[in-house]
Amino acid sequence: MKIAYVRVSTVEQNEARQVEALEKYDIEKWFTEKVSGKDINRPQLQQMLEFAREGDTIYVHDFSRLARSTKDLLSIVELLKSKGIHLVSNKECVDTSTPTGTLMITMIGAINEFERTNLLERQREGIAIAKRNGVYKGRKPFTSDKFEELYQAYLSRKICKREFANLLGVSRPTLDKLIKNNGMNYTDNES
Repeated sequence: MKIAYVRVSTVEQNEARQVEALEKYDIEKWFTEKVSGKDINRPQLQQMLEFAREGDTIYVHDFSRLARSTKDLLSIVELLKSKGIHLVSNKECVDTSTPTGTLMITMIGAINEFERTNLLERQREGIAIAKRNGVYKGRKPFTSDKFEELYQAYLSRKICKREFANLLGVSRPTLDKLIKNNGMNYTDNES
């Protein structure tokens, strides 16, 4: 079976570019999510890894959609290999069913991680300079007149944390920070 995995980091981003690039492979099953790629504990990724069977091929637009670190990328590739599943990256033109593809995936993963580390370092340096010059003020504080009402609904279990975050238009980690910063005591029974 031909399976595609598509990921964008934020709700504001659009996955259309990736979907369009992968359509040429006649994909039979799609797994799409809008979540950070900082680790491999992503719902759709995990579902895809459980769904895929020996002989299947998983297609991604590029390796950074699958994993952000070489360690995670190689871990996923090793898992797929142990299950007899091939991985094809459209952008990098790599197919792990070949020895050259296996070599290339290791090198590309290392390069992607190197580029990401450099990007984050440049970002930190730029922010430090902007702060020093009084230009950088940071992210604007979140405000919503619905927070308290939704928080009470969450506490009374009328809505789950995912719905709470969606109704506020924020991510789950941002919601956790909002709850913590507002000095609210709560028990996180729902992860």
